[in-house]
Amino acid sequence: MSLGQRVSSDHQLTRLLQIGVVLEEVVESRAAHHLESLPPEERAEFDEGVRDLLADAASESAEHRERLEELIEELDADTVGYEEINALVDARYGPPEDTDGVLYDQLCNEETAYKFYDDLIGAVEASDAEFAVDRERLLETLVEIREEEREGVQDVTDIMERRA
Repeated sequence: MSLGQRVSSDHQLTRLLQIGVVLEEVVESRAAHHLESLPPEERAEFDEGVRDLLADAASESAEHRERLEELIEELDADTVGYEEINALVDARYGPPEDTDGVLYDQLCNEETAYKFYDDLIGAVEASDAEFAVDRERLLETLVEIREEEREGVQDVTDIMERRA
């Protein structure tokens, strides 16, 4: 389903929210592993701001995942477990080459999440379907998550500009 379409059923909404959960799990896993995956000499390049950024990103993604899972539960569906996605992320992605690679990867993750939620909000707003979950609470949750992703993009951009 393209997010350019309307969300017309609980099934479609559930699938899109499940995609959001997987996206958050990937972001959480990547952010949590970035620092430990770099060689010790590269880790030394991380200043406190970068360490805090990665820790906050992992924590924020975990919180987003939990909020999405609550909505999915109301739709009487299941999600993919974090441990399963974490194992797939470890198998699929190698460690970043350097500190700049870590920041670039984090920026891409934040931008992807922001765009996903922006499109999902548009698709829900364009729909006149009744959902098993309260529409106002659904949109409020998605808008709050999108705003936090926008802030994450700005935080990474600020750090990258300071390092330039």
